[in-house]
Amino acid sequence: MALNKHIRNARLELDKVIFPTTGQVKQAYISVIIVVAAIAAFLALVDLSMSSIMSTILG
Repeated sequence: MALNKHIRNARLELDKVIFPTTGQVKQAYISVIIVVAAIAAFLALVDLSMSSIMSTILG
């Protein structure tokens, strides 16, 4: 009996879930790609500048 009640409650909770639309998923995907690209560019710039500074110091 407890298992049936648990399954029924789980289904009731799943009915409350609101899944994102295709447009929302695309928008989030594009946002993530832009943020990751910006962070990668920033880290590449920092790496390049640190490499240049170390090359200058070490000769």
